[in-house]
Amino acid sequence: MSTKSPRSQDSARAGKSASDTATPAASQRVMSIDALRGMDMFFIVGMEEVFEAVSEMFPMKPSINDRLQHAPWAGFHFYDLIFPLFAFIIGVSLVFSLSKAVATEGKTQASIKILKRTVILILLGILTYRGIADGVDRIRLLGVLQRLALCSCGAGLAFVWLNTRGLIALTVSLLVGYWAMLTFIPVPGFGAGDFTEGHNLTNWFDKMYLPFRKWDGDHDPEGVLSTLPAIASSLLGVFAGLLIKNPAIVPARKVRLLAAWGVAGIVTALLWHLQFPIIKKIWTSSFVLLTAGISSLLLAFFYQVIDIMNFRAWCQPFVWIGTNAITIYLIAHVVSLDNLAKRFVGGPIMKSLDGMHHGLGSLLVALLGVTFSFLICRFFYQRKIFLRV
Repeated sequence: MSTKSPRSQDSARAGKSASDTATPAASQRVMSIDALRGMDMFFIVGMEEVFEAVSEMFPMKPSINDRLQHAPWAGFHFYDLIFPLFAFIIGVSLVFSLSKAVATEGKTQASIKILKRTVILILLGILTYRGIADGVDRIRLLGVLQRLALCSCGAGLAFVWLNTRGLIALTVSLLVGYWAMLTFIPVPGFGAGDFTEGHNLTNWFDKMYLPFRKWDGDHDPEGVLSTLPAIASSLLGVFAGLLIKNPAIVPARKVRLLAAWGVAGIVTALLWHLQFPIIKKIWTSSFVLLTAGISSLLLAFFYQVIDIMNFRAWCQPFVWIGTNAITIYLIAHVVSLDNLAKRFVGGPIMKSLDGMHHGLGSLLVALLGVTFSFLICRFFYQRKIFLRV
């Protein structure tokens, strides 16, 4: 096991891939990564319904739910973090899973596994959007799970085959290259450098070349070109994973570096936003740096509290979800947990509570749906059932 710093390793082994220089501690699992992944998935599989119910109970303009929802276009709201945070955590996790895979099976077999997993996740993603149930023309080729699959594939293959300098060069190329394309390549009818909806290169490319159903009419927020900077979100997670995995750096310094990277990412994003706006729906480079910066700060906090200070009891429910994140995501899309909850507290119970306070019944249903998510994941976790693709 090497104890060199990443910089000295890179200098001494410039021809090695990052998976070669990331010295694995195969039996050690970093609980903070599972907990942060679980917290992120917690907001995906149930909390939106809770916020909607709270908004019913306490109506205001804009509502609590409106304040938390995605920004209509440019700008940043709370829920704009959820998706890129998951992409970032994918990158962090890849360092641990692929280091072991490369060490035991070699780069070629690890790459084949990455590609197989990508195909399976893309197919599952298509199925979560009803597959061909509404006709072939209504198939959604690119969506949330499909994007996560492509992020994992791109960052995973890069981690297996590139060294640290190569990973840095690729990340910079994706972010700067995407900015250059949207800034300098003219869009028919609108010219170059127009980032408004429907006028930018990303939306135009989807309109012209992405077949079948698109989420926003003639373009898609998980479209073709915007997948490129999304891969950079996972690559930035890879760097965080390399840092956490490095035994030559003491844990306290890892926290400081993660925090420093987070602040630097946020500041850079806000400055870049002045020319290249923060827009989730086309995953601008400034959006990548902002969300990766916040993700790095969250990871620093979780790592400090959970893995260094060893305060773990509070995060256990998140760990249950985090260790079976894709599983609960698929379950939540196939089985409506809210409809299941209504079988227990719907009908007269829900009406009675709504009579006491408008929205109280809906809140109980939403909370019970979230509880089912925890219980399902707890069932899997206690029986050591971890479904992997």
